[in-house]
Amino acid sequence: MYRAYETLSERMQKFLEGLVAVHDGALPYIGKYAYAPPEGKTYPRTEHPVVIRHPETGRKALFVNSGFTSHIRHMRRWESRGLLDMLFRHIATTVSLTCRVRWEPNTLTLWDNRCTQHHAVWDYYPQSRFGERVSIVGDRPVA
Repeated sequence: MYRAYETLSERMQKFLEGLVAVHDGALPYIGKYAYAPPEGKTYPRTEHPVVIRHPETGRKALFVNSGFTSHIRHMRRWESRGLLDMLFRHIATTVSLTCRVRWEPNTLTLWDNRCTQHHAVWDYYPQSRFGERVSIVGDRPVA
């Protein structure tokens, strides 16, 4: 997401800095799959800067994603939707932001969720996909 940020115009970069996005864990589960949380529980909902600074590299990165980012705080709904849709399109369609893996037995991939988005493309049919995820809990993203 470094490159996603860096390939935006300087004016857009400045506009996005200081904005805060709401990330809603219910979006994919309730919205797409109609899967309600267990009784008495809720999906997490949090706010993060739209542009973060990576705590180790110091580089700026976009920190929104189409799966969980519901809206930009303090914007009208239609403004927020238009801005997010533009950013989601930029992320999804800019070829230079992608990495493809040619899977072979014992292939291992690692990525930093603070500056990377993961989207599996189902282009391996009829083969199956198996993975195990290990996540390191880190600090809250900051602008």
